Amino acid sequence: MKLYLDPGHGGDDPGAQGNGLDEKDITLAIALKIRNTILKDYENVQVKMSRTSDTTKSLAQRSSEANTWDADFFLAIHINSADSSAQGYEDFIYNGASNSSRAATVQEIIHAEVMKVNQLKDRGQKKANFHVIRETNMPAILTENGFISNKHDAQLMKDSSWQQKVAQGHVNGIAKAFGLKRKVTKETPKTPQSSLTTVYTVYVGSYKSKENAQDRVAELKKKNINSSIVTTKISGATWYRVKIATYTTNANAEKRLKEIEKAGYKDAFIIIEKASATTTKSATQEPTKSTSNSATQKPTTSTSKTTTAKPATTTSNETDLKGGTNTKPSPAPANSAKELPIIADPGQFTIFGPTFLTPEQMNQFVKKVNPNAPELGQFYQTLGKYYGIRGDVAFAQAIHETDYFRFTGVVNPEQNNYSGIGATGGDTRGASFENQEEGVLAQLQHLYAYATAKPLPDQYPLVDPRFHLVDRGSAPTWTALNGKWAVPGTTYGQAILNLYEKMIHSG
Repeated sequence: MKLYLDPGHGGDDPGAQGNGLDEKDITLAIALKIRNTILKDYENVQVKMSRTSDTTKSLAQRSSEANTWDADFFLAIHINSADSSAQGYEDFIYNGASNSSRAATVQEIIHAEVMKVNQLKDRGQKKANFHVIRETNMPAILTENGFISNKHDAQLMKDSSWQQKVAQGHVNGIAKAFGLKRKVTKETPKTPQSSLTTVYTVYVGSYKSKENAQDRVAELKKKNINSSIVTTKISGATWYRVKIATYTTNANAEKRLKEIEKAGYKDAFIIIEKASATTTKSATQEPTKSTSNSATQKPTTSTSKTTTAKPATTTSNETDLKGGTNTKPSPAPANSAKELPIIADPGQFTIFGPTFLTPEQMNQFVKKVNPNAPELGQFYQTLGKYYGIRGDVAFAQAIHETDYFRFTGVVNPEQNNYSGIGATGGDTRGASFENQEEGVLAQLQHLYAYATAKPLPDQYPLVDPRFHLVDRGSAPTWTALNGKWAVPGTTYGQAILNLYEKMIHSG
């Protein structure tokens, strides 16, 4: 099946305007989500779009392109406008088409499916003499997805999750009308969550140089402290962490951490990880054998790559101490919020500040919408604390950018890009990052660049590829990101804070 998607207006033609929105932005957002959803979920579908970015295109160009391509179906996405009391959804076929035409049949099916999900008043199925449904050779429908001039409808339009619902409704209708076959996905077997448990691993230093890590192992051995070397990747570079013990409770890990710090090792830290049940059988014990002869191998108690946290302390855990780099990064502002934050004035709500929500609260909130969402809360808490940024608001930003980590835009989940860094429009997918942690790190560094002109603390490597392109310190508040992080993005910061308030008040 060949689907021609036509997001209305664009470029020099903003379409209808109201409540701080332009029709051209909403139609493009919905159409891109339709394209991505139908290509992801259904077999034997080709999609061509009249535009994939904010470009100008005439009506004649759109209809001609669809005809030349010999599309099977033409779908135009629009937003309505009238007086402020008008609201709801309606769709149109050409007024020269009969009620028994293929276009009428498809319209009836799509109308029913969209109305199931769009939370709008039903204004019915209609006919009109619009160019794109008149001049196209295939069945064609134009949908009007709410009134931009109506406060209720416009508020929905600002929500990316609502845009996705509307897109899904269109896809459901197309699939039913054209008998599309759903793709059968073969998932790689995963370790059941029920068989994974949280463990707390104590490390004593992390180095770029393997030799330095081996020296630390030898030094610890002289003090009768057994250790081993575990490698990890950060921004594509290998680091060598010296591990001394893994525990099943944080209390025991913290106790061991304090002991090792008293012994003079100020670069010790804890990482919270997920491990299988078999791995954790001996997790409360330190290695019983000296590891000096096998320091380059991971110990048998090492956990999987599903690390859910960086160090629980603010010491320098990723600094090559013997390589001459700074071992005392600038301390981050305290993030010890105890009271419910109040956003009395969104324009004054700063990017810098405490993280109120726990990692569990963040993860639970997003999983109510997307049960398959990755558990990233710990990264946002820890890295937020280090940079002095509100980690839970940054988490809300990621929800906004990724549609609850469903990635219904041009960015793919495999990119670990949770904030659209480098996705500058159209089909430009943006930056990719080595792992989940690095993706969150890049987002926090990009926020730091906007929030202050101060140098970036050096405990973590710079992974944000666009850090130096930012007008440093130009956006100290979330709403100041409007038109900067997202273009035109006139309500970008407000949308993030609206999501954050939902997180704060969710049960």
